[in-house]
Amino acid sequence: MSTEQLLKTPLHALHLELGARMVPFAGYDMPVQYPLGVMKEHQHTREQAGLFDVSHMGQIRLTGADAARALETLVPVDIIDLPVGMQRYAMFTNEQGGILDDLMVANLGNDELFLVVNAACKDQDLAHLRKHLSAHCEIQPLFEDRALLALQGPAAVEVLQRLAPQVANMTFMQFAPVKLLGADCYVSRSGYTGEDGFEISVPAEQAEGLARHLLAEPQVQAIGLGARDSLRLEAGLCLYGHDMNASTTPIEASLLWAISKARRADGPRAGGFPGAETLFAQQQHGISRKRVGLLPQERTPVREGAEIVDANGTVIGTVCSGGFGPTLGAPLAMGYLDIAFTAVDSEVWAIVRGKRVPMKVSKMPFIAPRYYRG
Repeated sequence: MSTEQLLKTPLHALHLELGARMVPFAGYDMPVQYPLGVMKEHQHTREQAGLFDVSHMGQIRLTGADAARALETLVPVDIIDLPVGMQRYAMFTNEQGGILDDLMVANLGNDELFLVVNAACKDQDLAHLRKHLSAHCEIQPLFEDRALLALQGPAAVEVLQRLAPQVANMTFMQFAPVKLLGADCYVSRSGYTGEDGFEISVPAEQAEGLARHLLAEPQVQAIGLGARDSLRLEAGLCLYGHDMNASTTPIEASLLWAISKARRADGPRAGGFPGAETLFAQQQHGISRKRVGLLPQERTPVREGAEIVDANGTVIGTVCSGGFGPTLGAPLAMGYLDIAFTAVDSEVWAIVRGKRVPMKVSKMPFIAPRYYRG
C-alpha cells in the first residue's frame, strides 16, 4: 500500500512534528519510534510514563436492552453480569472455536456497551456484529469520531490526576466517563504494557490538544509501536494475527482464564457461543499444542516464524512472537509447542539462519505486571 493510501490518525501531524519514523501498520501510517529510540522509549514507559497513539483501534458502541445478552452469543465471556463501570477482555470465536479477534468490552450503564477491537480486524468485526446482532441492539461504529490514547507507566496516575483527580481512585479494568480539558472522554485503567496506566477515548477533534498537554508533562514521552511490542511481549500479552488467529482456540492460546466461569461447561450459562463444544471437548480431553513463553539461552534474538525442534531435530513448534526484552535484559519469545514439551524449563531449540539456538520454556509474564488493584 502506498503512503498516499494509508489512513492517518488524528495525531498524524503531531507524530511528524515530533520526528517519528512512520511505518504502515494495519492500513495506517503509524509511528514505530521517535528520536529517543525503541530501547529508551521502552525503559521510559517502565520507569515513568509513555504516551501511545492507538487511534487505529476500532471503537464501537452497542445500545439496547438486549445488547449484553446479544453480545454473549458471540463471545465466551460473561457480559450480562459485567458491572457498570467495568471492562472485560473478550474474544469473538468461530464455529471451530478459533479466535476471530480479541477485544475489550465495557459496561457504560443505561444499556450501553463500549467495545475496542483490533485495527486490522475492525471492519470484519463490525460486519460480524451487524450480521448477528442488528436485530437485537443498535451498533454504532466510532472509527472516525474518536481517537484512543494510552498513557502507561508508574507515573501515569500522577500525570492524569492533575487533569481529573477522580482517576486516582480507579482500579484495574474500571471504566468511566471523564472530562479532560473540556473533552468528553472515556477512561479505563488498563493497557497493553504490563504497567499501571490508562486508555483514553477522546473525540477526534480534541485528541491533539490532549496529547500535547500530556506530552508537556515532564514525566511523559511519546512512545511508538516498536516499544509497544517489546513491552507487551515482556508482559506475555498476545498480539492478534501473530500469537492467535482464526485457527487457534483460546485454550491452545493459554487464554482459558478469559473464558468466564459462567460460560464454561459447568457454568450457569454454559455455551451458547460459536465453537463452545470444541472448547469444552478440549478442556475435557486436552490439546495437542499450546502457547508458551520461551527464553533463548544465547544472546541471539529468535523471531516470529522460527521453527522449534527437540533434541533429535524433530520440529515440535513455531515461534509466534520474539525479540529483545529491554527490562529483562535478554531475548525472549512466545511460541506454540507440542504439548509434551510445554512444561516449564523444558529444553528446546530454535532454528535461526540454519543454526540451533538453545531455549528453555518459561512461565509468563516474563516481567511481573504492576496493574493497580487498589
